Amino acid sequence: MAQAADKFLLNRLSRASFAGFLVIATLMALLGEPLNAACAAAVAGLIVSGRSFHPGRTARPWPLIQKLFFAVFIFLITVSFWTGPWVLSHWLYGLVLISFALIPRAAAALTATAVLVLGITAATLAEGVTERHQMISALILTVFLSTVIIFLHEYKARQLAPLRRTDKLTQAASREYLSADLHREILRSEREGIDLSIIMIGLDTHTSDSPPDADIRSILPAVGRYLHSHIRDFDTYYRSADLQFLVILPGKATQTAATRAERIRKGLVALLNTHEINLTVSAGVVGLNIGDDAKSLQHSAAHALRRAQQQGGNQTQVYSNSASAPAQSYAQGALS
Repeated sequence: MAQAADKFLLNRLSRASFAGFLVIATLMALLGEPLNAACAAAVAGLIVSGRSFHPGRTARPWPLIQKLFFAVFIFLITVSFWTGPWVLSHWLYGLVLISFALIPRAAAALTATAVLVLGITAATLAEGVTERHQMISALILTVFLSTVIIFLHEYKARQLAPLRRTDKLTQAASREYLSADLHREILRSEREGIDLSIIMIGLDTHTSDSPPDADIRSILPAVGRYLHSHIRDFDTYYRSADLQFLVILPGKATQTAATRAERIRKGLVALLNTHEINLTVSAGVVGLNIGDDAKSLQHSAAHALRRAQQQGGNQTQVYSNSASAPAQSYAQGALS
């Protein structure tokens, strides 16, 4: 409920900010200040291309569009140093926060530092601007306060990480809770005499010519939403690795779980194709056997998934611990 409220408020704030910056851009254009108008329009573009404005903005091409707007914003601020550093000085105050919100920390620190040094240098060398010393002091103070805010945000995130039940990116349950939850399900299965199976699902990145990039990672929230909508209310799913998910299916026999895994796998492949990501998906399925615990069950599911990917991917593999009964493979939709 709290996460839904946060998303609702962020969405409303994003839409209000977008409208506000459009108004500012229009007013600046009417007042004959093109650089200010362009900066306001670029910030409006940053907002409208972000996921706070709309959840679908995590898919291509929106992340690239947002980075292009950011590049335009940096370019405009840099250009202003030649037309007079006081023209866009107030936009510099938000540069640090914007940078750390949009790009990796190292790149954000480098970009913000370079632009701020250029700005301070331009203001120092400017002639006929009596306010330049006040502008530099205000800018340094703003950068300091922005750095404090970023530090407190990171500190809070690290402090709350052990308490987070769900993965922030995919909304799947956190891997820290996987073993404990699976152990409880095993005990319940043995106590009530019901079946238990798990599915480990992984994106076949080994079939790609390049390592996982931002486009692949940007689809993970949609993968999480798909899993959430295609399992039962009492099933649970976890982000077990960077590009892998594990689903616990209480009351499901191995073959039934394999059928479910294949349907989910094909659905995820279709989802990736819809977002123009040329990747396949594999799945490993294992049922609870006598003597299994949470660790051995996860190991067996991982083994089945790894075997499916080693055999070319795009298939579901059922684990078997019997030498006389080889693992069953369901390739490219063989299950009905």
